[in-house]
Amino acid sequence: MKGSRALLTLLEKHDVDVIFGYPGGYTLPIYDEFLDSSIHHVLVRHEQCAAHMADGYARATGQPGVCMATSGPGATNLVTGVATAYADSSPMIVLTGQVPVSQIGNNAFQEADIFSLMMPITKHNFRVLDVKNLPEAVKRGWNIATNGRMGPVHIDLPVDVLKAEVQEILLDEEFPVPSPYEDTSGVLEAVKLLKEAERPMLLVGGGAMWSNSTPEVLKLAEMLMAPVATTMMGKGIIPETHPLSMGMLGMHGREISRKAFLECDVMVAIGARFSDRSSGLPSELPDTTKIIHIDIDPMEAGKNSRTRVRIVADAKKSLQLIIKGLGKAKGDSEWSLRMKKLREMCDCDMDDSVMPIHPRKVIYELTRVLKDDAYVCTEVGQNQMWAAHFLRMKQPRHFITSGGLGTMGFGFPASIGVKYAHPDKQVVDIAGDGSLQMVVQEFATAVNEQLPVVVCLLNNNWLGMVKQWQKLFNDKRYSGTNLQRNPDFVMLAKAYGADAIKVERPSELREAFQAAFRSEVPFLVDVHVDPEADILPMQPGGKSSKEIIRCDYCHWAKNGVDSIKGDFTPNISGA
Repeated sequence: MKGSRALLTLLEKHDVDVIFGYPGGYTLPIYDEFLDSSIHHVLVRHEQCAAHMADGYARATGQPGVCMATSGPGATNLVTGVATAYADSSPMIVLTGQVPVSQIGNNAFQEADIFSLMMPITKHNFRVLDVKNLPEAVKRGWNIATNGRMGPVHIDLPVDVLKAEVQEILLDEEFPVPSPYEDTSGVLEAVKLLKEAERPMLLVGGGAMWSNSTPEVLKLAEMLMAPVATTMMGKGIIPETHPLSMGMLGMHGREISRKAFLECDVMVAIGARFSDRSSGLPSELPDTTKIIHIDIDPMEAGKNSRTRVRIVADAKKSLQLIIKGLGKAKGDSEWSLRMKKLREMCDCDMDDSVMPIHPRKVIYELTRVLKDDAYVCTEVGQNQMWAAHFLRMKQPRHFITSGGLGTMGFGFPASIGVKYAHPDKQVVDIAGDGSLQMVVQEFATAVNEQLPVVVCLLNNNWLGMVKQWQKLFNDKRYSGTNLQRNPDFVMLAKAYGADAIKVERPSELREAFQAAFRSEVPFLVDVHVDPEADILPMQPGGKSSKEIIRCDYCHWAKNGVDSIKGDFTPNISGA
């Protein structure tokens, strides 16, 4: 069969049901084969969005998403989306067309060295120069993408290879990959530390999500009666309504999670990489804090200077071993009771009469309409932090956002990928007006594919997060952040065939969201929010937790933590 037919056949054998892409001259052989394939092709309106859709699909299903673009500019447009997936360990198969083998390196029309461009942002690259190597590229590539620390794999496909004939028997050959490196020798030491711990806590990141270790995380937390803080990528690993859930840690995280982080004596870090945006200054942790670091990537495990035990293995397997070693559960302690009390204090008052609309009110009303199994995607900026801080997710894999790369324009196309994977679930993208305008053309894709995603637009006519930094640290010297000449988003969405409504008063929010989720077409809720609202608390970059800028609307801020006895590390003020 032809290489193009073999490619789709190999993907069909991996149960691929959809490819997000944009055609071009050098991928025409594949597009011709789509007409006779069980794989559905979703025509995007920009190649970057094809990668984001495949990424959203992967995060919602745990299986690789597949995207495709033609050579040259089509392939280079994929780069941002692939880098986004790589930063968050999201598995993808990235297909690009290429000029004929004989013309590679000759500056042919629409030629780009995409093999080299993709190298630093993928787990592995294949350039198929002979059609007989195509089965290895697809099969080995799939295994590489899904084994160990997951990530995108790129396959570059010259057009003459797609047109060449390959023997069908070659499609049956297997190409296994080596098992990832593993070192669980520290499990017994980890068990010993946890049995002796007086103030244990769990810090859970995206690695725990990819390993599907929710049952193990929850069981270990309840055995230890340990508070659970998450990075943004670990948000929802256990229900955030659980009494042991402290919510998200980080620059805009919950103050209670920061308090637990700084006061614990033993920390179990699970699939978390201690980034600057989540753990802050490494020097802030007391010298006495002992870290048990579990990560499938040996380059990540143990890189914090406080690490006492380093376990390199799948999070699920590692936690099962630790749980077995612990044997019996601990009861409540002064530590666990205090953490629960602090959690109760960290709530916000909501006032329907506040004008302009405060973004936290939008999140509050959206939460009242969302079902427990709804999927929430976000863009990047203030909108992302409002969602991450105030939403209470109840299931893993249901909060989908760009963490490591922080890619504006991610959420809306990702929500389309999620909706394709789960058409019967509520899917909403929480967006800012800056991010949405980067990808607004994908309303055409959502309408054409009959995927009724909801966009909750926090519209403040600013690049809000950058403006907040200029406001707080540059003496309100605003430069390049005022989004003048914003379009009428309601009319724009309707021009694509979607539906939309403008919201200017808090009392209108609930009815607008109810209408949005009843809609059978994509729906935009354009909420005009207070442009002066800042997402707080905020720990400025490079600053200590003593310099946190605190919010003024939660019980914590009103009552203070000092009213609760048991400050276990008096030399550190925490939040």
